[in-house]
Amino acid sequence: MGKKKHAEHVNHERWLVSWADLLTLLLAFFVVMFASSSSDKKKAAKMAAAMQTAFQQDGAFDAHAKTPPLAPGAGTSSSDPRPLEMPIKTPDAGASKGADDAVKKQIAASIAPAMKQHLVTMRDNDEGTTLSLDSAGFFDSGSAYVKPSAMPVLAKIAAALPNDMLRVEGHTDNQPIHTAQFRSNWELSTARAASIAEVLMRSSMVSPANFTLAGYGEFHPVAGNNTEEGRAANRRVDIVLLRTKKVAVAEAPKLRTVAKSEAPPLPMQSPTSLSPAPSR
Repeated sequence: MGKKKHAEHVNHERWLVSWADLLTLLLAFFVVMFASSSSDKKKAAKMAAAMQTAFQQDGAFDAHAKTPPLAPGAGTSSSDPRPLEMPIKTPDAGASKGADDAVKKQIAASIAPAMKQHLVTMRDNDEGTTLSLDSAGFFDSGSAYVKPSAMPVLAKIAAALPNDMLRVEGHTDNQPIHTAQFRSNWELSTARAASIAEVLMRSSMVSPANFTLAGYGEFHPVAGNNTEEGRAANRRVDIVLLRTKKVAVAEAPKLRTVAKSEAPPLPMQSPTSLSPAPSR
């Protein structure tokens, strides 16, 4: 008869193996973390030294400093440390303002007779300088054709314009219009802005790429439309000389810039096909 097998003894301490493995992994993890942190400190010290060397020429750090700010022992000199002052170069605002004032004076001198006749007014706003052209002096009622009598005034304005960004805006009153040529005030205001812009392009040294056109219809009034005087003030074309060259243009509602090569000939006579329309 064979020998009787005894049941194997159950080892209740096997968990120690897993616990030892866990401790080993944790030890390896903290060793790696410690090594990484030591390397980062060395890199930070090298970067601080490089920055100190770069800024020393502009006086950002004391010339006698021997150690970078992040290195051990930095900032322990006997003298009181002075605050870090970074040199900041700002544009000469005075020179820019002087140039703008010179341009405004030149334009005002060239159109002084038109300003006395209230055909053109000049005002400053957040965007720059705005020249407002009274529509009655430049267009017939319901028309976008520039009057021949207004061409000398536009020629003087064009001669004084700087080669910078500008926006030509057309505005009307709130009286509705519906003719054979214009179905709404939107179209009339846009066409008038395009006509003025075309004359300025052909008579000035301003690049066509610096022009932006906008037609606002009756939705940007400068006076109330409940009186004839207010409606007359709202019928205008504004030439905005932009102070912030590119930002202001990006914010403006753009329509289409008319290039010299593709601009159609500017009609100098009023079309006979227009039906009667209220004064605008």
